[in-house]
Amino acid sequence: MRRLSLMFGFLAISILIFAEGVKPVKNVIVMIPDGTSTSVYSAARWYKIYNKMGDRLHIDPYLTGTVTTHSSNAPIGDSAPTGSTYATGVLQKTGNVAIHPEADPDNDLYPVDASRTYQPAATILEASRIEKNKATGLVVTCEFPHATPADFSAHHYNRGQYKWLAPQIAYQNLDVMFGGGNGILTDDMKHHFNNNGTTLIQDDKDALLNYNSNGKVWALFGDRALPYDIDRNPDKVPSIAEMTGKALELLSKNENGFFLMIEGSQVDWAAHANDAAGIITEFIAFDEAVGKVMEFAEKDGNTAVVIMADHGNSGFTIGSRDCGGYDKLSINQLFEAVSDYKLSGNGLESVLLKTKPEDVKAVFKQYTNIDLTDEEFETLMSSKNYKESNYMEVANSNSMGRNIITIMNSRTCFGFTTGGHTGEETLLASYHPQDDVLRGNVRNVDVNKYLLEVSGIDKPLQQLSDEIFAKHTDVFADMKMSIDKKNADFPVLNVSKGRKKLEITAFSSVAKLNGKPFDIGSVVVYIDKNDTFYLPKSLVEKL
Repeated sequence: MRRLSLMFGFLAISILIFAEGVKPVKNVIVMIPDGTSTSVYSAARWYKIYNKMGDRLHIDPYLTGTVTTHSSNAPIGDSAPTGSTYATGVLQKTGNVAIHPEADPDNDLYPVDASRTYQPAATILEASRIEKNKATGLVVTCEFPHATPADFSAHHYNRGQYKWLAPQIAYQNLDVMFGGGNGILTDDMKHHFNNNGTTLIQDDKDALLNYNSNGKVWALFGDRALPYDIDRNPDKVPSIAEMTGKALELLSKNENGFFLMIEGSQVDWAAHANDAAGIITEFIAFDEAVGKVMEFAEKDGNTAVVIMADHGNSGFTIGSRDCGGYDKLSINQLFEAVSDYKLSGNGLESVLLKTKPEDVKAVFKQYTNIDLTDEEFETLMSSKNYKESNYMEVANSNSMGRNIITIMNSRTCFGFTTGGHTGEETLLASYHPQDDVLRGNVRNVDVNKYLLEVSGIDKPLQQLSDEIFAKHTDVFADMKMSIDKKNADFPVLNVSKGRKKLEITAFSSVAKLNGKPFDIGSVVVYIDKNDTFYLPKSLVEKL
């Protein structure tokens, strides 16, 4: 009964939010500072004040409410399901990327349609391209198939399966993809870029910022993610604001408008590590991108912007039990130490791993203004593992990076409750030229409803899903079908009728009819758990 009351309450709120309608605009921009808790905004603002960088954030004038964000079966969300809900309007389980979840009747917060389990859920990015012929783009600081960018451009039940997520993103035929992940590109992806006219820029900031052609462009930096902004070499690696500015310049050339998702990916990573300096400086870098976006939107007059985190992280606070006299602590006591840090814990670790033991104290002092005690020095030197491979577990490890952060935090008055995600609401900021913005407290599914309405997309996403992600057994019923699994990772569906033979490779948007390649119009998704290809209904017309 309590769940039913909650459902009706949220339904009433949703009706009020959308009762008056929203005027569609040409361009829609979604910005996600991943894992950013409310306290991060406060800390970033005070950090700027202390360092004479101004007394406001670019996002401040546009704050309009909060978002209740969660998974299908848990109040505390993970980036994959929460970002996917923004993108698709479908609540999902941890690990899910833009796909209908398995039902969990004992824990589902809202009813889950078990008949759709594993069906890919069409995203606002896909709908913008297919239904409105808009340009589409992603700008991130993580590797390109990481959870949030994948949420808008790929489909799978497991966010960790880059081998199946990455090709989908490549075959989405994005107009702009800026971020990290050179080491994830395959020869097949590069071959597809050559075939569809995509320019690939790798580790070349000048080439990106000077790019002015009209074609599609990918610009990737680093083997995986970009460095934290505080660790970034500005001569070699662009800031998220610089990538955003170039994306806006290129996408705005499309006469039908564009959809762009921008993620400040590594606020979340720094929060997992309990790295206060990393959290604050990553968010400030993201906020600079907000400034670029809002300047564009206000000048353009036909652009809507929605900004919200996907979840909180780490229980980050200004003030901790280790600092007495909380209400008497001066701004110097609270922000002097963190302002002296010239590198993140991760960045300093990379420096110390190349430093002779006898020089560690001096180098540590150089980058943090901290005089290491003998005990702290011994802790660093006895770190059991010098590198924690899982960024979500840095706060729980005995790596050198973890120990560096512990030492840095001991000189501050910031507190943390966990190295994982947290369940509080996230702040919401909105802009619309006619002020048709989201206000008050909304659910993550309401964000998706708003994005559809402001994009002018009349077709429900579920209808689009049924059109482009139908089961192959339904689409080609009564025809001769077989699945070639010689390449287990990329099986091929073979369908024949008379003299016509259709070959469809998993996770691609290119098929072959009697050996001749053609563009399908959307990506094909294969799910191994039910041995099913999900593909457009219209493919049957080829036979």
